[in-house]
Amino acid sequence: MTSCPLQTIKQLCVSSVALGAWLLATSVAADNSELPKGHFLLPEEGNMVGQVYTVTATENDTLLDIARANNVGYEEIRMANPDTSLWVPGEGTEVTIPGQFILPDEARTGIVINVAELRLYYYPEIGQGEAPRVETYPIGIGRDAYNTPLGITETTMRLENPAWYPPESIRREAAERGDPAPAVVPPGADNPLGQYAILLDIPGYLIHGTSQPDGIGMRASRGCIRMLPEDIESVFWRVPVGTQVNIIDSPIKVGWDVSGKGYIQAFTATDENAYGMDTLLNVVGLIEQHEGGNTRSADYEQVREVLERANGQIVPLS
Repeated sequence: MTSCPLQTIKQLCVSSVALGAWLLATSVAADNSELPKGHFLLPEEGNMVGQVYTVTATENDTLLDIARANNVGYEEIRMANPDTSLWVPGEGTEVTIPGQFILPDEARTGIVINVAELRLYYYPEIGQGEAPRVETYPIGIGRDAYNTPLGITETTMRLENPAWYPPESIRREAAERGDPAPAVVPPGADNPLGQYAILLDIPGYLIHGTSQPDGIGMRASRGCIRMLPEDIESVFWRVPVGTQVNIIDSPIKVGWDVSGKGYIQAFTATDENAYGMDTLLNVVGLIEQHEGGNTRSADYEQVREVLERANGQIVPLS
């Protein structure tokens, strides 16, 4: 049982005012520079969007502040800046923003959630004359023993200002700690579902906001998919009921840019044996297949090192 079951809920209608405002603000863009952070036109060639860049920390910044302002989560900002203090990076410190993404090797429709990289990809339906695009957001997912379920499902309902009904398992654990949980948490600042929630066709699982935004980019939930409050609000009215949601676990991604140059990216695998020789050979085979069977195009040692580090960095193939 997850932490997100709800009782006595009603379906909400799409707000024409909110949707109209969004469509006006995000009408056809000439290039990616005109789109919000994390929004990209789909590339005509290759499967990569965005770029890595740096920002300068101010005196009062934490890495989490910088991450939230730049559309990345906890693990992403930490791995991209391993030698920088999480809480006091220091005024003038250059902070790397891992803002480049290899699109998942899945159908570009609806929502694709890659639990390995703690990231959601949304391919919105487009109107006549609009260019296809993708939006990507950092997320929080289920922790150990509460893994977010994999597979293809769909959205079933949207809830604004939802109440949260803690499941019996949470109430029992809280009582054992001497801190009994309420039977219901009403809408408000303390509600762990945040202001918006999208139900999935998997009983008890939702995509929802959070009252603890610092946890975005972590494996910390009981299986639900958490988004930053501003991110769930930005997609809430635009994701139709019945939208496909494909939840995958792809810790290794191979990408190619518009010029055909290859890249590889690896995240920590849930299975400690996942990066054995079979995995290495499969990745090398994928690279060679893209290169037209050129067995000299893949550097086994480089691929092995990327898999061993598994730090989420996108590395150009030599």
